[in-house]
Amino acid sequence: MSTLITNIAELMTQDAEHRVLKDAAVVIEGERVSWIGRATDAPAADDAVDAGGRALLPGWVDSHTHLIFAGDRTAEFEARMAGEEYSAGGIAVTTEATRNTSDYDLTRLAQGRIAEAVSQGTTYLETKTGYGLDIEQEARSARIASTVADEVTYLGAHLVPAGVDPDEYTKLACGPMLDAVLPYARWADVFCEKGAFTEEQSRAVLQASRDAGLGLRVHGNQLGHGAGVRLAVEFGAASVDHVNYLSGQDIADLAATWSGWDAAAGTGTRGTVATCLPACDLSTRQPLAPGRKLLDAGVPVALASNCNPGTSYTSSMAYCVTTAVLQMGLSVHEAVRAATYGGALALRRESGNDVDGERAVGSIAVGHRADLHVLNAPSATHLAYRPGMPLTHAVWRAGVRAR
Repeated sequence: MSTLITNIAELMTQDAEHRVLKDAAVVIEGERVSWIGRATDAPAADDAVDAGGRALLPGWVDSHTHLIFAGDRTAEFEARMAGEEYSAGGIAVTTEATRNTSDYDLTRLAQGRIAEAVSQGTTYLETKTGYGLDIEQEARSARIASTVADEVTYLGAHLVPAGVDPDEYTKLACGPMLDAVLPYARWADVFCEKGAFTEEQSRAVLQASRDAGLGLRVHGNQLGHGAGVRLAVEFGAASVDHVNYLSGQDIADLAATWSGWDAAAGTGTRGTVATCLPACDLSTRQPLAPGRKLLDAGVPVALASNCNPGTSYTSSMAYCVTTAVLQMGLSVHEAVRAATYGGALALRRESGNDVDGERAVGSIAVGHRADLHVLNAPSATHLAYRPGMPLTHAVWRAGVRAR
């Protein structure tokens, strides 16, 4: 079954050529994109959809979320808005609620959050464990996550539970807990931050996770200068996320990890992506991550929602794109790229085609997964020009219309 989407005013491919096509069309065949080009040159297809002069983007790739949770933290949010400083300790409130929620309800809650994200144009997303914090609960969270999300990250090293020795808990996170989540997770993460895990403890988690065959990510440099970026570079992590407080050396070190990467061709050795989480920055009243400086230094940037109950209870990638343009100094094209191709690069899913059988996401090209987002606007500029407006008109996820 093939579908032709035609009468596209602006098609932003976010592929290696950074193409922006006018008066364009796309053909979907099964789960893949089979043709793109000018609408006047479009081949016949089994079905046709008139985009009505609207813009078409790749679906958002949300590379950092925490969707497996229960409970409510509005009191914490209200206190923070009243001037209290954010600390990592609020995670414990969610942990208690999550542990006391059934598998059925925890799955239903996560599915609802993903449905919200898809309705706003997100077509591929990662989510983490980290609200269980014991062997049984972390394994349960990973198992549930594997049934609802595209990518699963083990974050047993999210916070040390109250009354537990930090070093003993780190050993648990590096051993039996890690073993329990391995059937479900592709990635491991660690919250390397004051109030969470020290540099030494974070290094132990990353080493054990790498030895177990998991890809690596790091929560780093969120609340102040620290070891997060340094560890991410040392271990070759796919991404370091938050990155609010970066020294010139941190940025230079991240840039150096991309010295073997050919950005135009999308070939070579990938480095560490800097993932910015602007919705979280606004909620925690931290300085916005220096996305402009990172891009100018040659560091690929991803934008992600960080959807979680404490510091960023939103899955709106459009909100993140708008913030990146209006407050972080990114152009519309750069922000959209960070929220699509950048997220895919952070998840190592930016490549793949008919030849290798693993379809790329985050860009529109022949052979890539047909994850498409039609805006109710003639161009992507409207995402920043009309902030806060519900601009998603239609969504295809792996070739299936989801909205």
